[in-house]
Amino acid sequence: MPDTAAQPDPRQALRQLIRLRRKHLSQAQQQAAAQQLVARFKEHAGILAARRIALYLTNDGELDPLPAIHWLWARQQEVYLPVLHPGAPGQLLFQRYTATSPMTRNRFGIPEPELDMQQVIPHGALDIICTPLVAFDAAGNRLGMGGGYYDRTLADWHEHRLGPRPLGIAHDCQQVDAVPKEQWDVPLPQIITPTRCWDFA
Repeated sequence: MPDTAAQPDPRQALRQLIRLRRKHLSQAQQQAAAQQLVARFKEHAGILAARRIALYLTNDGELDPLPAIHWLWARQQEVYLPVLHPGAPGQLLFQRYTATSPMTRNRFGIPEPELDMQQVIPHGALDIICTPLVAFDAAGNRLGMGGGYYDRTLADWHEHRLGPRPLGIAHDCQQVDAVPKEQWDVPLPQIITPTRCWDFA
């Protein structure tokens, strides 16, 4: 009889592997990586020139950008966080984030600002969107969590080089030999890790 068992999804297997690798980082390693990210930001021309930068808050062992957010605030740069769109499933809104922003957790358990449409801007008004990721390879291919939120947000960049420039953020241990690609995946022009800035474009 033919084997009718479902074939394993290589992308999901890779997600599980790299998320586990990331979660095994110690608290001291995570803190050191977060400070190294600030150092990378301080030498990144695009970050230094940007007025409005979208970041994220860590939830699953991602490289923690909070020290970098505090550094951006000190420079009077505006920081925005993704918020799940309440009326358009699969879409993100970007809302201004300050030290006094009321916070909540979305349906994935990820912290986000309580929705205030007066603090939301069109994503095209951002200068840079810093994207979390699960895995990446030396060609700039990014593997996310599988929801496609950032791929949809960055579609105009991918197809026409319009809109804010994407910048991936990851631990060095998240690099893999090759990310299995799908047609909707948006490769990144740059990825920052604690030890280097990868330039792909």
